[in-house]
Amino acid sequence: MIVVVIVVVGAVAVIVVDIRAEAVVGEAVALLVLRIVQAGFAYNDGGRDCSIKQTPRQRRRARRVGRLRPAQEHAILPLTASPAGRRARRLATLAGAAACAGLLSAGTAVLAQTAPAPAIYEYQGADRPQRVLDGARHEGSVVLYTSLATSESVPLTQAFEKKYGVRVQLWRSVSENVLQRTVAEARAHRNSVDVVETNGPELEALIRERLLAPFFSPYLADIMPSALPAHHMWAGDRTEYFVVAYNTDKVRRAELPATYEGFLAPQWQGRLALEANDEQWLGALIKTWGEARALAFFRKLVALKPEVRAGHILLAQLIVAGEVPVALTAYGPNAEALKRQGKPIDWLPVQPLVGRPQGIAVARSAPHPNAALLFADFVLSPEGQQLLESMSRFPTSRKVKSALSGTEAVMLDPAEVLAKDEAWRAIWSEALHR
Repeated sequence: MIVVVIVVVGAVAVIVVDIRAEAVVGEAVALLVLRIVQAGFAYNDGGRDCSIKQTPRQRRRARRVGRLRPAQEHAILPLTASPAGRRARRLATLAGAAACAGLLSAGTAVLAQTAPAPAIYEYQGADRPQRVLDGARHEGSVVLYTSLATSESVPLTQAFEKKYGVRVQLWRSVSENVLQRTVAEARAHRNSVDVVETNGPELEALIRERLLAPFFSPYLADIMPSALPAHHMWAGDRTEYFVVAYNTDKVRRAELPATYEGFLAPQWQGRLALEANDEQWLGALIKTWGEARALAFFRKLVALKPEVRAGHILLAQLIVAGEVPVALTAYGPNAEALKRQGKPIDWLPVQPLVGRPQGIAVARSAPHPNAALLFADFVLSPEGQQLLESMSRFPTSRKVKSALSGTEAVMLDPAEVLAKDEAWRAIWSEALHR
C-alpha cells in the first residue's frame, strides 16, 4: 500500500510515503514518487536569477537512479531533494506523469482536472483584441512558468509590462522543474500558473495531464508548421537547434565538413566533443537516416573518442576557453550569444540540422485567462519574436528573420520524443559506454 500526502505551505511541500514491507511496488512507481518531489524553485526578484544552482557533486548524484526500498517506511522527502538520476527524471517527468494512475496498481489514483477551459481562449470575434486587453487589465497580472533564461525572460516580460501595464510574476527553472511544479500544484488543487513556456516534450506531458487548453491567437498563422501541433494546445515560439560550434582560434571554418559523416575522418580524432545527454539528436539521425546508418555512424564517431561533457552552456564555455575545439551538438542560441559578445566561437548548421520546438501554452485552469492570452499573443507577435531574435534565440514566426531562416532542418516531434526518449537514451548510453 502507498499513501501519499502532499502538504503545501507557501512554496514548501512534503510528501510522506508509507511503503509496507509486504507491498509489491514496481520500480517505476518508486521512481515516480521520488521525482514528484524534486521540483527546484526559482523566481525573478528584481531581475536577478534566483534559480536553484547545483554543485558538481550534486549533479553527479543527480545522475544516479534513486530507489525506494520496502524498509524505507515513512520516508519524508523535502520538495527540493534531488536523489534520483536521469533515468528517474525521464520515467517520471516525461512519461510517468501521464501513466501515474495506471502504475499505482494498489488503487491510488490522481484525479485529472477536467474543468472546461475559459471560452475566451478560442474566441475569434472582431472585438477579441479589445476584450482580451480589457480583461487582462482587469485581472492585473499574469503568472509565467518558464525555462527561458532570466537574461532573456526578464527583458521579455518587462517589454510586455511596459506595453500593456499588466504585471508578470515570473518563475524560472529548468524545463523538468517547470513540468514538475505545474503538475504538483495542479494535483494539490493549487491553480497558480497562467502561462507555461518551455520545451515541447514537457508541454506534451502537460497535455497528457489535461492541464493545458487549446487557444487561438491571430499570430498562429505566422508560425512555421513544424512548430504548430494540430491540437493547438501550445504553439512554438522558438526553436532549439543542434549545431556544430567551434573555437575560431583553433579551427578554420573551411575545415568543417558539410555533413556529420564528414567528422568521421581521422583528422578529427581528439578534436571533437558531445554533450552527455543528447540522445534526442541521435534519435533525429535515426529518423532521418534509418537505424542501421545512424548507429553505424554513431559507433564510428564514438571510436574517435570525443570528449563527453554534461551541460550545453558548459560546452559552449569550453569552446570559448579553447578546451574543446569542436562540439557537434552545441545549442545554437548559446553559441550565437557568445559570438555576439565577441568571444572566439562560431557555429555552422551541419546537415542534417536537427531542431526541437519550444513553445508557449495557456493553463486550462488559469486564474488570469485574459492576461494569459495577452502574454501568449505578445510572445508570438512579430514584436515578441523580434525581441527573442535580438537575444540570440531562433524565433518560429516566418515574419521574423534569423540566421537559420530558410535552412533545411529535421524537426523533432515533441510527442514522438515523449514516446521514444527512453529507447534513444538506451542506444546512446550503450554506444558511449561499450
